[in-house]
Formats: sequence, structure tokens, C-alpha cells
Amino acid sequence: MVTPTLRVADRPGDLGWMVLAHGEIYAEQLGWSTEFEAMVAAIVAEYAAGHDPAREGAWIAEVDGERAGCVSLVADEEPGTARLRILLVTPTARGLGVGSLLVGTCLDLARKAGYERVTLWTVAGLDSARRIYEAAGFRLVREEPQHRFGHEVIGQTWTLALR
Repeated sequence: MVTPTLRVADRPGDLGWMVLAHGEIYAEQLGWSTEFEAMVAAIVAEYAAGHDPAREGAWIAEVDGERAGCVSLVADEEPGTARLRILLVTPTARGLGVGSLLVGTCLDLARKAGYERVTLWTVAGLDSARRIYEAAGFRLVREEPQHRFGHEVIGQTWTLALR
């Protein structure tokens, strides 16, 4: 069996790959517009412009030496809250435990950094991601219809209490 590995997203090309992979995969699989890629680019740029390594991080998963997924954890505007962002597993790496490894790494940092909760935003219909979030203990706290990325979607907010 192939074993995924995880590393900090600190090599040249890592942050750009996060944006590229999100844009290409979501356009191909869901028909999402470049509005989504622009949103991911803004998230990555904000992280790159300055983050606290003791409380925030970004990771790349690799399978056989190739990038296979990514995620980040950043401080939220709400005190005591971290935000899990840009979780992605490439189609060829799905089913290998990459998503759970990435989310678990975020939660480990969140606990170590003393956050009280972790929140995330996603859309309904991403069933594999939903199963990962539920298995980690996240609970759906809000849903609302939205027009985003060229489509009508149901935006979802999930939260995990750490204490």
C-alpha cells in the first residue's frame, strides 16, 4: 500500500501549487469558475504575507514524491478560534487517508496552540470532505444558499470544539 507523507508547505512552488490544483480540480470536477481560484489565491497570499508559525501552518501531502494534497490552519478573527482552510486531495490520492492526515495535522497544531475551537467553510455536496470533517468531530452549524463560483451552492459552516 502507498503511504502518504506530510511536510510543511515551505518549498518553492508549494503555495502556487495549492492555487493551481484547486483551480484545475474544481473547474474540472464541478465546473467552478476562476472566482474560486481567485478566492484560494487570496487565502494563500494572506497566509504567505505573514503568519505566526506557532499558531498557523500550511502543509503539503505527498504520495510517491508527488504533491497529493494540501491544507492550512490560520487564526480566525474570533478570539480562541482557528480556521481550517483549503483542504484538497488530488483525485489520484483519494482513498489513501490523505485528507484525514491533513485535517489531523491541523487539529494537532490547533490543540498545541491553545485554540478553543476550529471552524471551516465549505459547500454541500463535497461528500468525501464531509466524511473527513465528521470523523474528526466537526459539526455542521449553519447552511445557506449562495451564488458562488458561477453556481448556486449551499454554503456550510462546520465547527469543532477543542475544549
